[in-house]
Amino acid sequence: MPDNKKSVGRDRGRAAAGQAYELSYLKRKHKLTEEQPRKIIREAGSSREKANALAEKVKKA
Repeated sequence: MPDNKKSVGRDRGRAAAGQAYELSYLKRKHKLTEEQPRKIIREAGSSREKANALAEKVKKA
């Protein structure tokens, strides 16, 4: 079932590595390379908060 982009419920806190727009958003937001967002989401699980925290660490390194 496709992800509902208009959802403001529980789905807002989740990130999906299988969704191209999720990867693109994370890449643009944190100025990452092509493969970094997928790796970050896999490490963080589906938590958007953890994914953003990991992306900040990667960006600083």
